[in-house]
Amino acid sequence: MTTEPNHIRDAEVARLLDGAQQCDAADTVMFARLIGAKVASNEMLHLGLTRAALDTLRARHFPGALPWHGVPEHIAASEHQSFVDTMRALLLQHESSLDAIHADAQCLATIIASACLRPDHLWRDLGLNGRDDVTAILTRHYPQLVARNTDNTRWKKFLARELAFAEGREPVPAPGCPGCEDYGFCYPVR
Repeated sequence: MTTEPNHIRDAEVARLLDGAQQCDAADTVMFARLIGAKVASNEMLHLGLTRAALDTLRARHFPGALPWHGVPEHIAASEHQSFVDTMRALLLQHESSLDAIHADAQCLATIIASACLRPDHLWRDLGLNGRDDVTAILTRHYPQLVARNTDNTRWKKFLARELAFAEGREPVPAPGCPGCEDYGFCYPVR
């Protein structure tokens, strides 16, 4: 769980937006919030993006920002790489933009899939203020998935469930779920 004070995160977001090409564009603001949170907590690796992907994202949205530190050239495969890859593919299949292979869509899907490896609620793992922030991002980019969450399931659990259904298997928790304080609420022992 990230513990950086909100004012440090907010200062990083403001700094990114100062160097933004279109500081009022919804995706620019979204990426400023997602990246700003990880810069503030010194957890850039948790975005799941390579240096090249972040440099391209920076050039597209934040050309005035300095390069970020602590970003690897390559992301080392983890024991959960298959989950990240298939979750990313699921998200991209549901991307609402006209061009789902666009670099922004690729980056966002990677960031969300990587956050599912973290041991907290998805909104905290993304460095956001609450569940409504995640809902807004998912609604903007994956409205078909959001429409299927008819029982208001928590987002990380819902995404893991949708992935399992897409693969024709029984739902299981996302890799990060067991470390969450509410794991017993989402997955009660029967």
